Amino acid sequence: MASASDKNHESGVEFIVEDDGSITARDLETGLARGGETKAEALSQLAEVLALQEGGGDPIEDPDAFCSDELGIDPNDVEAARDENGELPDFLH
Repeated sequence: MASASDKNHESGVEFIVEDDGSITARDLETGLARGGETKAEALSQLAEVLALQEGGGDPIEDPDAFCSDELGIDPNDVEAARDENGELPDFLH
């Protein structure tokens, strides 16, 4: 049963068609967003992120090995992880 405070709380998902034709799905409650080539793909990616936000998933036991093996980033070379704007991914902050 919803409480009175829930009435003012936004919920649901909005889909945004990007300039390149991809679709972004944004959760209105959390503001989290993920994209894909289709609505289904974007929604699937968003569902995964929401599950992780809620504490799902497995912890990374060896962050250096994960960076190297899974992401192809030398953990000692932070500069290689920067994007085209020189920004580091959130998980490296």
